[in-house]
Amino acid sequence: MSYLSIRDLSLDGKRVFIRVDFNVPLQKNDKGDMEITSDKRIKASLPTIQYALEHGAGVILASHLGRPKGKTNADMSLRPAAARLQELLGRPVKMAPDCVGPEVQALLPAPGEVLLLENLRFHAEEEKNDAAFAKQLASLCDLYVNDAFGSAHRAHASTAGMIPFVAQAAAGLLMEKELKYLGMAVHHPERPCVAILGGAKVSDKIEVIENLGKVVDKLLIGGAMAYTFLRAQGLPTGKSLVEEDKVDLAKKLLADLGGKLLLPTDHIVVSEIAAGAAHETVDTIPDGKIAVDIGPKTIAAYEQAIVGAKTIIWNGPMGIFEKPPFDAGTVALAKAVANSGATSVVGGGDSEKAIKAAGVTSKISHVSTGGGASLEFLAGLTLPGVAALEQK
Repeated sequence: MSYLSIRDLSLDGKRVFIRVDFNVPLQKNDKGDMEITSDKRIKASLPTIQYALEHGAGVILASHLGRPKGKTNADMSLRPAAARLQELLGRPVKMAPDCVGPEVQALLPAPGEVLLLENLRFHAEEEKNDAAFAKQLASLCDLYVNDAFGSAHRAHASTAGMIPFVAQAAAGLLMEKELKYLGMAVHHPERPCVAILGGAKVSDKIEVIENLGKVVDKLLIGGAMAYTFLRAQGLPTGKSLVEEDKVDLAKKLLADLGGKLLLPTDHIVVSEIAAGAAHETVDTIPDGKIAVDIGPKTIAAYEQAIVGAKTIIWNGPMGIFEKPPFDAGTVALAKAVANSGATSVVGGGDSEKAIKAAGVTSKISHVSTGGGASLEFLAGLTLPGVAALEQK
């Protein structure tokens, strides 16, 4: 990795500002209190926090949660995250009433202590990347570490703006892992390299298709975006989702990528989209029918393309994954990826749910914690939160 890592910093006796991603899902319990429904993101930050503490730092943690639009909102407080982090760390975590100001200054941690700042987005200046606000955040610390890959595609005060005002800025262990795996997949994959792209819209993945088209040996397309490509080939798509304004672009991509691009050759179709709806397998989508998953021939062809791959990049499901049995294609490919022995990099919430449903999470090399950020990285775009870090 070309960027400074937390491992490169001298942490002893220093106050370290760690930008984490504690944007966790919350819901109200019977007492009306907010409760965390998944602590996965908090757990993902633990190695970096523990590393800083073990090396004698006082730790200041900062994150956003939800979209409070620059106003204080008790339902989006990070207090539940502080309580859960305290349990996971097995040591006290102080909760600040705000993220800047004299009350925060009074709580700054000594070596071995942890302070979690209140939701950064309670201040509109965070998303505006306001320089004065960034300076206030920087005044809290000696060193800066970004471990929030999921927010690295945003140029906010805490991800980019404060970096010019700190002595050193480095990547945390989670950020380092993300950059290592995604960087390897995009810049120097071991071959053969196969990408699997799914999801609803071609428009969401244009840059990814164009960028990965230069990198991979095979590009397997599934999900509703496949039907825009089929329409571009002049094939019937019934009532399946097609982005009419992207058909010409799909034609161009088909011409540019030639034999690299694989499309479904059979489909699971329904008359209406509902869990357990009556369905059939067809080679040609009839009028009035909606394709909701790839068919068995396509699964077999895609499994064959995956066999022997040395690097696999996957983003997006193959069908209406959340409505079984239309998850069959996605789950089958998840198992094929897991059993391939390839270095596998999976990004996007639905793909992650798929590998979990298939029971193969432990066999995937890297599951990215950043949906939007991993997509932008795969598209070859510069992530402001990464670009702002110091080069080694």
